[in-house]
Amino acid sequence: MAEESNAQQVKNPLIMLLLVLNMAGMATIGYFQFRFMEMESKRPSLSELLKEQKEGGETADTTGEQNNVETIKKENLLPLESFTVNLAQTEGPRRYVRLEAVLKMSADAKLPEFEARKPQIRDTIISILNTKKADDLLKKEGKSFLKEEIKASINSFLVDGKVEDIFYISFQIN
Repeated sequence: MAEESNAQQVKNPLIMLLLVLNMAGMATIGYFQFRFMEMESKRPSLSELLKEQKEGGETADTTGEQNNVETIKKENLLPLESFTVNLAQTEGPRRYVRLEAVLKMSADAKLPEFEARKPQIRDTIISILNTKKADDLLKKEGKSFLKEEIKASINSFLVDGKVEDIFYISFQIN
């Protein structure tokens, strides 16, 4: 009788094959998860990297090589107030974008010029955003192109310094 129940359990060899493959797959995933966690535990934390940067100005990666880290000074980052701008009209409901950004200025940029030109900078960004469609901005390439377009427009009227990069703090399309 015991032999009959064993024969019924292994009736279909396909089920047994699938069980073995499942166990092998789970073991493989477990192995790679273990290796990943082991590798992550050896990586230095962000606070350690910042501490090393303050002390030496350079950081060492896990291979022991020295890498120069680009230092962004707080004076070179100029925040813009948030924007809420209507997008170009397409078929369907009216869409708008809510954007908050920070401009990374070159080292020779002067804060008084930025403050004096802030209305002009805001107007330029609003004008550019008014020409964009939501579908264009939802793509990664669209956001990158928008950064380049804003950067070029602002740099065209700045006298001292230039915008090197734009960082989006928040970017919401409704």
